[in-house]
Amino acid sequence: MSTAVEDIHDEHEEAASIEEQPVLTGLLAEFRDVNTVVAAAAKVRREGYRRWDVHTPFPIHGIDSVMGTRPTVLPWIVLAAGLFGAAGGIWLQWYVNAYDYQFPISGKPYWSLPANIPVAFECTILCAALTTVFAMLALDRLPMFYNPLFKSERFRRATDDRFFIAIDAGDPEFEEQATEELLRSAGAAAIERIED
Repeated sequence: MSTAVEDIHDEHEEAASIEEQPVLTGLLAEFRDVNTVVAAAAKVRREGYRRWDVHTPFPIHGIDSVMGTRPTVLPWIVLAAGLFGAAGGIWLQWYVNAYDYQFPISGKPYWSLPANIPVAFECTILCAALTTVFAMLALDRLPMFYNPLFKSERFRRATDDRFFIAIDAGDPEFEEQATEELLRSAGAAAIERIED
């Protein structure tokens, strides 16, 4: 009598036993002083990188222009929202007082602009303020609950006494060896692979 033994594999056990390989998300270069990081930022920009950032423990005057950061569109969005709020407030008061529910009082006009300025002003401020908050969050892609940079022990010094340039691996110009060489030639004290 012959007995056949089946090898039963659980697909989930097999998948769990295979560890996922970490994916390179970018390179992090550490610099020791302001002048070096500003010069390195200028060099990175000249090389054509677009998906990169500078992290510093304090604001550096002029770093935005060195990085080529464009002015934000937020003020125009807020202006449009404020104008919408003012127009909406005026229209609402006109509709309610002069059109929908006319209430004659001693021959006074049903609607006049000076009497309605306070409400229009408040609607302007309300719309502009709410738009500022939500548009800023959207433009900054916030809230961001996770960033692979937070895994780096070295990066914790960005809030203390070190300066960093992080170049995203998704940048069209990114090639690990060439990017690492660029950062070394720019004066990086240390370069770390950021993996996720």
